[in-house]
Amino acid sequence: MKQKLLFLFAILVLFVGCSSNEESSTNNEEGITSIEELSIGFVPSRDPDEIITATEPLKELLKEELLALDYDVGEVDITVGTNFEAVGEALSAGTTDIGLIPGGTFVLYDDGAEVILTATRAGLSIDSDDAKDWNDNKPTEPTDEQTNYYRALIIGGPSEKGQELAEKVDNGDGLTWEDIDSATWAVMSSSSPAGYIYPALWLREHYDHTITDLDNVVQTDSYGNAFARLASGQIDLLVTYADARRDNEENWTEDFERSESIWEETNVIGVTPGIYNDTISVSRNSDIMDDNLKAALQQAFINIAETEDGKEVIEIYNHEGYIEAESSDYDNEREAQKLVQSLE
Repeated sequence: MKQKLLFLFAILVLFVGCSSNEESSTNNEEGITSIEELSIGFVPSRDPDEIITATEPLKELLKEELLALDYDVGEVDITVGTNFEAVGEALSAGTTDIGLIPGGTFVLYDDGAEVILTATRAGLSIDSDDAKDWNDNKPTEPTDEQTNYYRALIIGGPSEKGQELAEKVDNGDGLTWEDIDSATWAVMSSSSPAGYIYPALWLREHYDHTITDLDNVVQTDSYGNAFARLASGQIDLLVTYADARRDNEENWTEDFERSESIWEETNVIGVTPGIYNDTISVSRNSDIMDDNLKAALQQAFINIAETEDGKEVIEIYNHEGYIEAESSDYDNEREAQKLVQSLE
């Protein structure tokens, strides 16, 4: 009786093993890997609702491209982080698989995030280190040239102080630390290259001070929020990426109810060196991420950026295409981060 039971148990194990192997073999023969859900986190460099609406088509576009690359994705979940760090933390924790994040955020969380792509974008009609050049030649227009970097600008608004500082710049008088410190600033979170890191370096280079030395600083959760504050006169200066005024041109008169255009009411008082473009990064701690999936994601996003529908989606971040990236591409960003941290 005992021998019969052992024999039946052996047959059962063999049957289960064969069934499992047969199922695995079927999957391998088909060459398709099934993924129940793929999650993507976006940083709030634009209004979160605007980002969610604009990126909705990405779900199907990505599923289609990945299916052609032998990945069958059931659902693509898109979220916008409450701030830049929230997306970096989610990548590090493995709760988000993919993040569209700036270089500064990537290097801050590169122990848990891995860069796979760098965005390219249209160059601008102005690319000068001199703030007055930006004011003399506005409005800023896009060009056909693709670039892998952008600049951050310190922009003065319609408030009395904002206009006073801009007038000094345009007259060639230069600004003192007292001028700078007398204004109310809006900045982004400390991992934002254009919204914090490079402006902090600009302050260090020109005044031997940094953002933490300013008497009046407001941290905002999005650039849209910062421009709304600038339009209302709540702040005098904001720091942002160079083509942000183009992105907020309609909002300035329609949503923020200004009677004059953003180009007439704002001026540049400071310009930072070039900043390496945004990344598409993946989580090192995601349960589904491996080298094959990373390669598929690289190709999928490159392909999407070459389609008309895809161009409309990535335009929300002023991306026009993607190129493969390596972590070492962002070594200058790491140095910037170290310097900022040493100044705090």
